[in-house]
Amino acid sequence: MLSKDEEAVWARLILMANKLLRFTTILMVFAVLMGAILWLYFGVGLGAEQTWMHAKLALVIGVVIFHWVCYRHLKKLRTGVSEQSHIWYRWFNELPVILMLLIVALVVHKPLDPGSFLMNVLLWILGMVLLVMALMSIKKRMT
Repeated sequence: MLSKDEEAVWARLILMANKLLRFTTILMVFAVLMGAILWLYFGVGLGAEQTWMHAKLALVIGVVIFHWVCYRHLKKLRTGVSEQSHIWYRWFNELPVILMLLIVALVVHKPLDPGSFLMNVLLWILGMVLLVMALMSIKKRMT
């Protein structure tokens, strides 16, 4: 049972989460539409040698799925049910950061050689994992 102060804090957090989800949904729809326009009407990333675009689209689909999962979690949280621990949510919160960094890396780097593409992606993933581990270590030292 939550105290009156805790209920107020919970209600405020749910309100903030609803606003954030609404805001990010609008931005997501706009970004996906602009990306589709660039791809379909201007030919950005078209062609068999543009494997970076296929990888980027797979990661974008991953971000959209993550957004949908966030909506499902928020629906449960609105009822006061939280099935996960705070540690799980902290890790869950890092997933879109990694996905977005990989997307930006693919867009900026645009590997042209399909043979080196897999190695480039693996190196970026390794770099992101090392970056997250370093940031976690720094954060742990600060607390």
